[in-house]
Amino acid sequence: MPLKHSFPPVADPDARILVLGSLPGDRSLAAQRYYAHPQNQFWQLMSPVVGCDLAALDYDDRLAALRAQRVALWDVIGSARRAGSTDAAILDIAGNDIAGLVATLPDLRAIAFNGGTALKQGLKLLGRDFRGPEIVALPSSSPLHTIGLAAKQPAWSALAAFLRDAQL
Repeated sequence: MPLKHSFPPVADPDARILVLGSLPGDRSLAAQRYYAHPQNQFWQLMSPVVGCDLAALDYDDRLAALRAQRVALWDVIGSARRAGSTDAAILDIAGNDIAGLVATLPDLRAIAFNGGTALKQGLKLLGRDFRGPEIVALPSSSPLHTIGLAAKQPAWSALAAFLRDAQL
């Protein structure tokens, strides 16, 4: 079973939201891009949060738009063995230094976990004594998570509150 590695974080020091996935799927790994599978709903779900149609932009402009709106991206799993792209098949997990990244983001208001695997592994990495930004559990943007976009959108749209100046 192949060993797969996550990408480097996309994060600026002024980030207010950190969105953490589990481990990039095969399409994303092949393209070397976050959320590259055409059926993954991440870019659609984040569009209302940042106030622009991310799906209509090319990849570099998507990342620039997230950064401009103070949103950071990463994955909780640094490397793991997995056949295919399903989180259920992940084995031999080595986590990323999520706490280390969080420590470099002084304006961070929320850590949002994209799906159950990201949440479970991320909370393990942060540890029981973690005292930091608000933890937000999101329904997975993965095409394997079968509830529709409309059912997922309210939880994702709630992230916009963490970007408002009133939250300071």
